[in-house]
Amino acid sequence: MALLKTVGAGVLAVAILIGTVGKAAPHLFMSLPFPLSIIAWVSTGHGMPPYFSPDAWKEDEVDTWTKDGDLVVATAAKSGTTWMLYCTHQIRTKGTDLDDALFPDVSVATPWPDLRQSRAGSWAEQKERYNTTLVNGKEMRHYWDNPSYPFRIFKSHYAPPELPVRKAGGKKLKYMAMARNGMDVAASFVPFYSSHTEAFRNLWGGFPPPIPEGEVGGDDPPAAVKDILPTGPMAGVYWGYIKSWWAFRDDPNVLLMHYSDVRRDLAGYVQKIADFVGVELTEEEAATVTERCGMEHMKKAKKFLYMMPLNQDPSWDSEKNFVMMPGSMTKTGGVGTGGAIFSDKVREMWKQAEEDEFGHDPALLKWAREGGAWPPVE
Repeated sequence: MALLKTVGAGVLAVAILIGTVGKAAPHLFMSLPFPLSIIAWVSTGHGMPPYFSPDAWKEDEVDTWTKDGDLVVATAAKSGTTWMLYCTHQIRTKGTDLDDALFPDVSVATPWPDLRQSRAGSWAEQKERYNTTLVNGKEMRHYWDNPSYPFRIFKSHYAPPELPVRKAGGKKLKYMAMARNGMDVAASFVPFYSSHTEAFRNLWGGFPPPIPEGEVGGDDPPAAVKDILPTGPMAGVYWGYIKSWWAFRDDPNVLLMHYSDVRRDLAGYVQKIADFVGVELTEEEAATVTERCGMEHMKKAKKFLYMMPLNQDPSWDSEKNFVMMPGSMTKTGGVGTGGAIFSDKVREMWKQAEEDEFGHDPALLKWAREGGAWPPVE
């Protein structure tokens, strides 16, 4: 009995300690080995992934750093985000930034306010440093807030209500969202997990973990897929994202697209995006922009390692360390082919999840799977 009391007291003490750290300094969990780091993080009420924060988009904050006409490229995870960031940069420069002098890296020219660049980082302490931090000898704002731009570009993986799309008053922002076939997203998440650098993974408690090749193809989904299933800790990055944006698809400040449609007609969507942001392109400019938005050009550009120049952790070298491995963000994404790497059981599991999450609206279910036209919001 005495032993049980001692064990019980020890468990209670550990629980109290975890709860206290979770409230006061949750970043300390990232020093634990994986998966204990993530278990402690999630169990104390923190969202996934651990380096995301919606603080920049809060209604009482967003007007302090945005301005009219800013474009938020709020593409779903693994649904062409880096592609669209680079493409919208081509549109705002009309394809004239030929040597990418204004685009040293995707995270510099098109900042990602969602991303905490340090373990204990926050939007509040990072905000001003987006202006003054030096990259290649120039203040960061030279790349993302250049006076020559007709609009600025910011990245996000959030959706309403985290993004204040219908905020009354304040700055007039535009939002570009894009979804993708779910099996293609799941298939893309698998190599994506493994494509993060060890330096980045070490900052965040071993997350995301590399996926062993043997985990793919069996009847048990790999960890990257389990995480985004409706019962997973990151379900919101797919299911919640699509359901949220679907309700905003006809809002005048929203351009909602489907990855499949853009892949089928890149030139048409370059023009559609240009119209949305108010940029007039000549026929020659449109052709140049379309070519530079293509994956073949992006593979040559090599500007997609995701620098973290705002990081202040001693272990991180902002000039040598990056989030992603070279070439990992410019792989040609499939359209409707993702299911091929999974077993019949996993494909059926995903299909059932789609019907459970989207089946209440047949138009939504069809669009989520394959894109195309949609009915207006009633």
